[in-house]
Amino acid sequence: MQRPVPKNRLPEHETAPDTAYQLIHDELMLDGNARLNMATFVTTWMEPQAERLMAEAFDKNLIDKDEYPQTAAIEERCVNIVSDLFHAPEPGIGASAIGSSEAVMLAGMALKWRWRDRRCAQGKPADRPNLILGANVQVVWEKFCRYWEVEPRYIPMQPGRYVITPEEVVARTDENTIGVVAILGTTFTGEYEPIEAIHEALMAQNTATGWEIPMHVDAASGGFVAPFLQPTLKWDFRLPLVKSINVSGHKYGLVYPGVGWVVWRTSADLPEDLVFRVNYLGGDMPTFTLNFSRPGNQVVAQYYNFLRLGRAGYTQIMQALRDTATGLAREIAAVGPFELISDGSSIPVFAFRLKDHIQGYSVFDVSSKLREFGWQVPAYTMPEHAEDVAVLRVVVREGFSQDMAEMLLSAMRKTVDYCAAQEQRPPSPPQPQFAH
Repeated sequence: MQRPVPKNRLPEHETAPDTAYQLIHDELMLDGNARLNMATFVTTWMEPQAERLMAEAFDKNLIDKDEYPQTAAIEERCVNIVSDLFHAPEPGIGASAIGSSEAVMLAGMALKWRWRDRRCAQGKPADRPNLILGANVQVVWEKFCRYWEVEPRYIPMQPGRYVITPEEVVARTDENTIGVVAILGTTFTGEYEPIEAIHEALMAQNTATGWEIPMHVDAASGGFVAPFLQPTLKWDFRLPLVKSINVSGHKYGLVYPGVGWVVWRTSADLPEDLVFRVNYLGGDMPTFTLNFSRPGNQVVAQYYNFLRLGRAGYTQIMQALRDTATGLAREIAAVGPFELISDGSSIPVFAFRLKDHIQGYSVFDVSSKLREFGWQVPAYTMPEHAEDVAVLRVVVREGFSQDMAEMLLSAMRKTVDYCAAQEQRPPSPPQPQFAH
């Protein structure tokens, strides 16, 4: 401990376990407090029993289903539970993934493969696929389009509207459209896109043109919220054109990062060409994931939550988070210089901006000052064609109590008072555009 350790090369000698632990522990103190991070959607608190189960399953390789058959069975149960939650007519068609990023890639590949098969069966070219999506999607969709050579047709946002609409979707589709992506809980504002209305418009267009354009729902944020807070809302497999859904277990599934899930409507919606079978680990094991070896502890933790909470427990938690979010949103709107973009009534997430007459400081100044109180509240500009709108966003997660909400509100009031006293200086310039 009396000399610095090499940072970028392997040290020549061993280090005592306690010393190595202390060195790394001390460095990590420079990180922000995860519980005070209002930017992240991922879970930052779990029950100690879940943490204990995760520690016990760290060494289990999820892909090795022959060696760890019970972990494999637990994964299958989770897929069935998620499918049932989303009203799949054929349960159990899906997989766990490393967050929604891998899940999105898998769902996108299935859309492209099914479109290509239809085109080839019709004797038509299949070399110019396109995908309809909003400019508010996660960056992983841009990655998918680039990696798999699909033309992204982005629907731009505009001030006052930060979701896609049926009219804009239909206007951009053609016979080469592999699918339409709609979001259940955008990362920018937490709003639900009008999925049922988009579905109806797409259904009418398919009927008129003979096309078979399907939908994928990116429910990364809202998939474990809507079934409990808005159970009658039609956004899932109750809509016939919805062929696949991804959801993040490490968001409102309440599991530490990173686990995601992807499920398909029926086995026909998952092309057989995407399923691989290996036997060198013992037994015949089908796999349709991009990643291979990974620990099974996150799947175990997801099953713990399903078993521990059940429908009633998830409902109670989501109601509490929504009440905290909507109450905090109202209080922040009442502070004075802020106006709400969203209010936390969809998922427990809300965004707000400075009113137009506030000229002496920006949301970036507010975000920077809040960091001095320990709070990480992100400030960012909205997507393409709405870049002039800069907002702050708060994500309310499990473990964020009403008492913590009061502390954040107190810090917000102090920040506003400080910024108002600094109005004579020029506001900070806009920061790089936010990306999740």
